[in-house]
Amino acid sequence: MPRATEEDELHHHKLLKEKIARVFDGTRTSHATHTRKLKELFTLFLSSASPGKFFTAFSETLAPLFDFSRRTASAERIIKFVAAFATFRSEKNINALEIDEFLERFLRFLLVASTAANKTSRHRACQIISEIIMRLPDDTEVSNELWDEVIEHMKLRVNDKVPAVRTFAVRALSRFLSDSENSDILELFVDKLPSEQNPDVRKTIVLSLPPSNATLAAIIDCALDVSESVRKAVYCVLASKFPLQSLSIKLRTTILQRGLADRSAAVVKECLNLIKDDWLPKFCNGDPVELLKYLDVETYEEVGESVICAILKEGLVNLEDVKSLHEFSTSDGPLKHDIQLMEPEVALYWRIVCKHLQMEAQVKGSDAAMTMGAESAVYAAEASDSNDLLDRVLTASVSEYVELVKAHLTAGSNYRFASRQLLLLGEMFDFSDATNRKVAGELVQELLHKPLDHEKDENDNDIVIGDGINLGGDKDWASAVSKFVRQVHAALGEFEEVVLTVVAELVQPCRERTADYKEWLHCLAVTGLLLESARSYHLLQGKAIEPAEILHSLLLPGAKHAHFDVQRAAIRCLGLFGLLERKPCEDLVKQLRFSFIKGPSSITIMSSKAMLDLGLWHGPHEVDKAMNQDVTSQFKDQKVDFSSINWCDASENLHIGMLDMLYWVMERNCISDFVESDEIEFVQAVLAEGFAKILLLSEKYPNADASSHPLLLGKLIGLFFSSDSKDHLRLKQCLSVFFDHYPSLSANHKKCLSKAFIPVTRSLWPGIMDSAKRSSAMVAMMRKRAVQAARFMVQMMQAPLYTKDNVPKDGDGSEDTKDVFLEFDSGEEGLAIRIAAEVMGFPSNKTAAEKSYVSALCRILVLLHFRSSEQGPIKLMRQLLSCIAQSVVAERELLKELKEMASRLKAADRSPDQQLSSDQANHIFGRLELEVNLDEVESVELPPTPAPRSIRTARARRRPKAEEESSSDGELSPTSVVPADSSNMRARSQRASKTAAMTRMTTNNTSSINEEEAEDDDSQEDSGSEVTSADDSDAF
Repeated sequence: MPRATEEDELHHHKLLKEKIARVFDGTRTSHATHTRKLKELFTLFLSSASPGKFFTAFSETLAPLFDFSRRTASAERIIKFVAAFATFRSEKNINALEIDEFLERFLRFLLVASTAANKTSRHRACQIISEIIMRLPDDTEVSNELWDEVIEHMKLRVNDKVPAVRTFAVRALSRFLSDSENSDILELFVDKLPSEQNPDVRKTIVLSLPPSNATLAAIIDCALDVSESVRKAVYCVLASKFPLQSLSIKLRTTILQRGLADRSAAVVKECLNLIKDDWLPKFCNGDPVELLKYLDVETYEEVGESVICAILKEGLVNLEDVKSLHEFSTSDGPLKHDIQLMEPEVALYWRIVCKHLQMEAQVKGSDAAMTMGAESAVYAAEASDSNDLLDRVLTASVSEYVELVKAHLTAGSNYRFASRQLLLLGEMFDFSDATNRKVAGELVQELLHKPLDHEKDENDNDIVIGDGINLGGDKDWASAVSKFVRQVHAALGEFEEVVLTVVAELVQPCRERTADYKEWLHCLAVTGLLLESARSYHLLQGKAIEPAEILHSLLLPGAKHAHFDVQRAAIRCLGLFGLLERKPCEDLVKQLRFSFIKGPSSITIMSSKAMLDLGLWHGPHEVDKAMNQDVTSQFKDQKVDFSSINWCDASENLHIGMLDMLYWVMERNCISDFVESDEIEFVQAVLAEGFAKILLLSEKYPNADASSHPLLLGKLIGLFFSSDSKDHLRLKQCLSVFFDHYPSLSANHKKCLSKAFIPVTRSLWPGIMDSAKRSSAMVAMMRKRAVQAARFMVQMMQAPLYTKDNVPKDGDGSEDTKDVFLEFDSGEEGLAIRIAAEVMGFPSNKTAAEKSYVSALCRILVLLHFRSSEQGPIKLMRQLLSCIAQSVVAERELLKELKEMASRLKAADRSPDQQLSSDQANHIFGRLELEVNLDEVESVELPPTPAPRSIRTARARRRPKAEEESSSDGELSPTSVVPADSSNMRARSQRASKTAAMTRMTTNNTSSINEEEAEDDDSQEDSGSEVTSADDSDAF
């Protein structure tokens, strides 16, 4: 009977598994069958003998899914069905406790599977758990202890090595984020997000984060994620979880700026959906002007402009229903002239709308001109409609427009932004009519004569509002005024004539020395506007005031004014004046040099910018020639020493070139004498950017002395790898772009880089150029930085030149993309010989710093390649390698790399038995500007690679047998004792290997010892290291 009962139970268990399997099979085809199959499976659950037996059959039937790794639609349907059954609750169900018991058993079963060694099992377990948690009703009775176990297991799976497991673990935990008791989950997600490598996991985390101040910053940072799907998820989350009012102005503009400027069209579309589906209809009543009020367009004008352009491009505004500017000039208002003043958002909106209509009309007009027939007529009609709509939007006349602008100017500084937007609207009007030009000319005179705004400080002193350089104290305002004046007075030379007339009036009190500093600044601002916008120096001549008179009556006296703001504005104008001249004049250059040396930080910065601009425009040599002095450069000997120069005496330093002087300021210990400490990095950044431009355009100055270029380049490389400049992102970005293009533009640039390699590496290596004591950690960090810089320079040397011609081929038919047009002194061959000469220059007894430096140089040396066309450098390098190897004879791996390099050189040498003559070697050294006596270099073979230590486990000591040695062992020839077939040579003992290696290191001979077979009781052989054979020695 018991046996029959057991067989019946097994039979019923098997039948139950088959029924469950049939239910699972029925759910694989479609989701539509799940409702019916749920009822069938629930009926099986109720009809089973006990919940435990049903769970056993259920889990055994489901087990094969945990070994199925493919992600198919049928498997996904089964998983969703299983999760739906585990959370199924029928209205007629009276067995809720049994269902809850099944759920707890099933969750514990899945938790065990989630810790399995098999990644597929962990994946399926976490997937089912996440589905159950996301589907589970809130009223489900589950013990707190079980939920705690689920949370702890999923938190562990968040750090799983399989991305899919991490994704489902994050999804499972996201349901618990709303509970304040689970704040540790939120901290885990926020900490995990920046370091997560998989984009799907990052996307899941972003979608799971709840709205809060703690998560907002992390979500917005993901708008810069490298993955398009993550960036799209950011805007979905912002639209669904964060209302517009909950975001600060800075965050709103950041979100829109990144979204609308994204490189992916899908992300831009998602950002537009955020605007048109959420922010615009829900919070702004569909009014774009209301949206601009949330963005503070006075501060973030570019963001507001991009938003309105995107809205107009999407057609979210019906331009046929827009109002006209005429309403602002005729509506009844509290202000005089019945002109309604515009808010900043309104003014910006109208400017963008008018610009959009004008561009649309121009595009359609161009399309009409490029096509024919009916298509051309359609485009012409559309262009005509846009022009008509633009005419309806603008004011009825130019005089009405001028009155509108004047009303905003009179309203004060609060309406400065609106006034500037209206000025930019001036390009929409036609001023060719004399009457219109006369009316607009009055506005031009008012704009140019309007003094700078100022206020009183606590000591009742006048303080100018703005930058003190540009007209109106604002660069954007000065640009708008310049464009408007140019639009009104568009005839050739008319712009210069009108502005020079104003300058002649303003300069009179300055010439008579009766003007205060505000009048000086105003006059210099108008002059700067003229010099910045003038088309040529010729157009300035013959007007109300001559250019020479401006220079000597305004600019040079202004550069010597007692007020620093006046000096700064005058120096800026001097730089602009020099750009207009055919050649810079002597007085201008001398004043810039004097202000650069004697002035405070702000004056030094402005002077350096002016001189660098002059150097870029005219060439450094032309700037030096302007002083009519015998200018000498200390860069010619690659040794710069300014200690004997009295920079305070203007007459003593006139013979120093411009680049010499600017390079001197780059030195921190020099600049700190007259520049404030907080301005040192900024001055260095300005000079570094200028030097980078000069080096990049050095081919444009064929008459300039190029002896300074290696030092300048070395200074830039040192600054790029300096720890002091890591926070100067703009400088790092500028130099990064410079280094990407500089070596590929010219062969001379590569030659300059080759010359700079050794000085830069020496200056960065600790203990070579100085003897300062540093900690071991600091020394290691500095060595690492020096190696990075050296490898970076090698990469630049190996970068191909920019060329439009086809790359020629070598004799073997293979393409040689390694700068085939380069001479050896501009290629890797010249750099390799420079490194070899540097290594040979150190004595045999080296310090620890010198040993590490030589070793690093040799590791760089083996990275360089020689072209087969350069036979002279190849032969010379083969002769130098033996001497180089003596410096690193103790480093086995490095010596092996040097031997491989020697083998490559021998294979590239077309006549390996022919030696390079002394005259040929001296010619190569002379081309590289090196002083090396080849006669002092011993032509010896490279020492063999030292044998490595044996790593064989120790065994019991045995008494060695006495070995018979031939009496002629000491007379063996080092080139004839190795058998021809070295693979048949038996291994020798460790002691013999060490003895052979020490003998070679002492005698500098490449001999190999033929050993006899060692015999022992167990017939075992000791493993030894390989020894250089005669064949290997011949490679050198």
